[in-house]
Amino acid sequence: MGIWGSLFLLFLILISAYQSFAKEGSAEELNEEFTEGLLLRPLADRKVLAHFHFQSSVPPTRTYGRHHHLFPKSIYQLIKKFRVREMELSFTQGRWNYERWGGYDPISSSNAKPPGVELWAIFDVPLDQVDASWKNLTHALSGLFCASINFLEHSTSYSAPQWSFRSFTGKLRYGTLPREAVCTENLTPWLKLLPCRDKAGISALMDRPSIYRGYYHSQRLHFTSDEYDTAKSNSGIMLEQTLTVVLQPNTLGARAMVSGKTLQPSWSLSSLFGRKVHGKCSVSKSSNVYVQFEQNLVSELKEVWKESEESERGILTHNNFWTNPIFEMSASPHRIVKEVGNLQQEDSSILYEFSVEDFNDSEPFDLGLKWKLPVAWSCQQAPLRASRFLMGSGNERGAIAISLKSSRNNNTQRVGCSENGSQLRIDIFQVVPWYVKVYYHTLKVFVDGELQSTMENIEKMHISSSEDKVSPGVMEMILRLPCGVKTAALTLEFDKVKHFDLGRMVTC
Repeated sequence: MGIWGSLFLLFLILISAYQSFAKEGSAEELNEEFTEGLLLRPLADRKVLAHFHFQSSVPPTRTYGRHHHLFPKSIYQLIKKFRVREMELSFTQGRWNYERWGGYDPISSSNAKPPGVELWAIFDVPLDQVDASWKNLTHALSGLFCASINFLEHSTSYSAPQWSFRSFTGKLRYGTLPREAVCTENLTPWLKLLPCRDKAGISALMDRPSIYRGYYHSQRLHFTSDEYDTAKSNSGIMLEQTLTVVLQPNTLGARAMVSGKTLQPSWSLSSLFGRKVHGKCSVSKSSNVYVQFEQNLVSELKEVWKESEESERGILTHNNFWTNPIFEMSASPHRIVKEVGNLQQEDSSILYEFSVEDFNDSEPFDLGLKWKLPVAWSCQQAPLRASRFLMGSGNERGAIAISLKSSRNNNTQRVGCSENGSQLRIDIFQVVPWYVKVYYHTLKVFVDGELQSTMENIEKMHISSSEDKVSPGVMEMILRLPCGVKTAALTLEFDKVKHFDLGRMVTC
């Protein structure tokens, strides 16, 4: 074969190899996914819960490669450099109102966070390297999110829970910064992790003034990785970003009244956020907006429907539901889902799904909800309401008290009980600063006002005592209480420490 024939053959081989590589690359891109969603829920106290949810996933590096198209490079670098198996970081402003906004649903369980910054991480490194990996991770996150997360590097600021979280043989670290201010400087880096940032799709609704004027705001980042796990089937890296906001709809003028009763405030996307949705993010696999009516609201709607002397059949799920006499939506849903909740209740929550894929600049999506008749309901409560306070007088000695009260108004006293229906399990995780000396042998348990034998109700307990200027104290406990319990309380006596710091005596 001549030289020209050889060159022609080599050219064909290169073309074939390039086409094969291009096909493999396009197939790999399909394995990398991004989805976005927004859930809106009317609240009983005339507010609206807005829960943004974004999810990115990428296959394992050894099969997919290190070059990602949708997955944020900065998160992958954190996982690779510090060998992080799982991590959750949240920035929160305000306090979640469990009585008015709910306390027994997935959103409140996963996204009701303490004020300030909360961080926990699980590492895939030897035990003697966990603390060093934690310190390096806090510095990296501090630079990435423009926050003081690096203050968690000090051993007095973080703890090592044993089984309050997933058990990974001491490779988990947990820390909080309750006084950390949360502002737009933290939200902007969080948005930059999204493929479309806040320029397109549902994330475009995140108007800064609208979000930060809310009663509660919490941005959360959580990822899981099995990059270094060879024992299990690898699923790659899953990144979840959520933003939970409680907003007060703008009500112009006096409150609307019907038959002497106040209507719930009507709202729309443009009134809540000052913006509309102009279509989905171009790389998103799905982009949906949901409106959720919780169980107690569904029950109340049926009662109001009966009072209006109409049939309750299909009030919430028939094809022309938006023409009912109680409420009206500005658009018809693409799908209606009846969610299965508590099996002891006949009614289930209803989820209306709206796809924003077909909307554009000329026809933006602006979902609105208008109430026609007054409706009053209460949010679903957890079986017990927990509160914590200090007892005693002065600033030296006292007691920590954890109070649990039953919430029977929603018939939830048996929710969460064991299979035989006789016991209720409560997990307690308590961290105390190093300068608070807790006497754990003074632990007392009261059930319905009666002092109990300590070990009678405690199934499991782990204590990690504090060490002066080195580490905080940690108490992990599993309680077993009767399902019919009305009140329960735990008390622990403590002293505060006086110490000298730079020549000055400080009482902490």
